[in-house]
Amino acid sequence: MTGAVLSGMMTPVSRYLGNPGVQAPPVAVRSTTPGWRDPRLWIGVAIVAVSVVAGARLLASADDTVAVWAVVDDMGAGDLVSEADLQVRRVRFADDGNLERYFRADDRLPADLQLSRGVGAGELLPRAAVGATADADRLQVSIEVPPGRVPPSVSSGAVVDVFVLDNGADEPRGRARDDDGPALAEVTVVDAPEPDASFGTTTGLRQIVLAVPEQEVADFHALLDSVQDPVISVVRRP
Repeated sequence: MTGAVLSGMMTPVSRYLGNPGVQAPPVAVRSTTPGWRDPRLWIGVAIVAVSVVAGARLLASADDTVAVWAVVDDMGAGDLVSEADLQVRRVRFADDGNLERYFRADDRLPADLQLSRGVGAGELLPRAAVGATADADRLQVSIEVPPGRVPPSVSSGAVVDVFVLDNGADEPRGRARDDDGPALAEVTVVDAPEPDASFGTTTGLRQIVLAVPEQEVADFHALLDSVQDPVISVVRRP
């Protein structure tokens, strides 16, 4: 009985002895935690350090902006400007000289600030487009223009020239004192509603409201009266 048991126990071992075609099972190797001298650890630390420095520099360059005032909605010449009409926008200026053309958000705005020309919604508030209320010398003049004689892109804030045409001769008429130029030059559009929204205008004509220097208003109306069948044409400046 004892010999049979020993013979049975030795049989599996003897299977691997003298048999080159059969290999013994591999010995399990326990994993070890890399030490501080392991070069892989220092390579990982270097990669993390480079990433942190690069990220810090990227964030620093991305924050190289200045807070300036921009208008919320379209505003025309003669409109008073207050902080309620403005919003803060962060802008990066390639040239510091360009920043001086606009109002910084930390600038204290005068209480009597008034636009001398139109400014579109979202546009930065330029210093050249505002002045004190006492300096305003422009009146709002409404004209009626055939849709085919006004560019579709004309809207509040656009700068335009206005010509008066004789419907019979279809030739441009300039100022009463200067027939070579437009009747009104470089005037700002205060409002330009679509024809169906222009109350009180003749059917088919588009109403355009202009900010005209006060001293030019009388000459403009005198020119209109001097033409038997006047037709107004509007040219937008870039």
